[in-house]
Amino acid sequence: MAAAAGGAAGRPWRVIPRPVLETVLHNHALHPRVPQPLLLHGPRGVGKSTLLLNRLLPQWSEPPHYAAFVDFLHPAPSSPAHATAAPWSLLADTPPSLPSLRLQLESALEELTRAAVLKGAVGSKDVLAALSRSHGLHTALSRLAGPAACRGRGTSSVPVLWARAVLAATSSARGEDPTFRIGEGEATNCSMEETAYMQEAMAALRVAKELLRMQEGWRKEALREMNRTGRFSRPLVNSATDWPCLLLDVLSGAAEVDFFQPKLVLNNVDVLKRATCEDETMVPATMYHDSFIWRVIALGANEQCLPVFMSTSDGYYSSQAFVDFGFPNIFISRETFGWTQQEAKLHMVSEFFSEKELNYLADDSLEILDDPAAVAMMEACSAEIRVEPSRINIILMATCNTWAKLPTLDERSWLQVTRLCQENSLVSRSDLNEPGTIFNSMVWN
Repeated sequence: MAAAAGGAAGRPWRVIPRPVLETVLHNHALHPRVPQPLLLHGPRGVGKSTLLLNRLLPQWSEPPHYAAFVDFLHPAPSSPAHATAAPWSLLADTPPSLPSLRLQLESALEELTRAAVLKGAVGSKDVLAALSRSHGLHTALSRLAGPAACRGRGTSSVPVLWARAVLAATSSARGEDPTFRIGEGEATNCSMEETAYMQEAMAALRVAKELLRMQEGWRKEALREMNRTGRFSRPLVNSATDWPCLLLDVLSGAAEVDFFQPKLVLNNVDVLKRATCEDETMVPATMYHDSFIWRVIALGANEQCLPVFMSTSDGYYSSQAFVDFGFPNIFISRETFGWTQQEAKLHMVSEFFSEKELNYLADDSLEILDDPAAVAMMEACSAEIRVEPSRINIILMATCNTWAKLPTLDERSWLQVTRLCQENSLVSRSDLNEPGTIFNSMVWN
């Protein structure tokens, strides 16, 4: 739906006020289904992950909102509330493996689907309908339904085979994955009919997962041949993303305002494109990345999809993705929300930077990594430009939601902060004694 904080080679990054960016992202998340994913693009270190983790995900994780957060640069947290943004300097240099990233993505979507089942938003028929739209099911279901179905092959319809496979999965211990099982203490306030409906939906998801894994296994040798010859086959590549895309389809169909509103946040999505894979029977990481994103776009364009947020610092998504995908409006740019140099001067000079410092930060001759502002900031902090210590504290506090740095402020700096808030009508006088209110309202990217 939108691209934010983008920059192209040859011109400086624009500064987007944090309240504007936060409002754009939050308004996009309020829709149960949307026609396009949203790309959050900006240079490293400006606070994209911090904004998502500290400001937006807590709101998106409160019912009726449910959020799945996947950071491809970090191990999967137990929940979005436990996710943290580590500094770039602490990240490993070696790219992660595609199987681990794939497991991370699928696990997050499975937890989100499990929440939908426990909410009563997804049933067995919903899973079958999503499967039937893009997969042939008769042969695989005949194997999963048991010997009786194999003997009557050709006489049983897909719905009958599906019912038998789900019944077999319900009554057996097929699959040791506890994700699609109702645990102890869950659904205690539900009636027997509601619990049976949830158990049937859980069994249907286990059957669907096993069915897609079976079909993917049938294509392993074809995938090996495709990797050996360097050719491309869309059905073979899509077989690797069938399971996460099926869950997205099911969740999008279950989304409903004020009842169940799921969201998917993919942080550092560019890492998925650069992952390593040594298995010759798996698709390369670039193909997996392109297949997944293209199917998300297609789902949104054809049926509408749950809100999907992709955060990245890679300029590929702003300058090259539309060429590779052959779709010029793959992401709609919203760079007009940014401040020009004159607008930034009006908002930031005298309170955060001097005019000389701001001119240095906005110098478009520094084109290292398409991020002149970040380079200028590093140089300014090192030697060439001196910033008063008291104003450094103001800058640091304006970029985060914390009260820990307040004791280091002198009286003059504290008056600067409060005066800025009052002049811009960010907080009322009654809120000046609540530091969290002030810093949550500061205008900063």
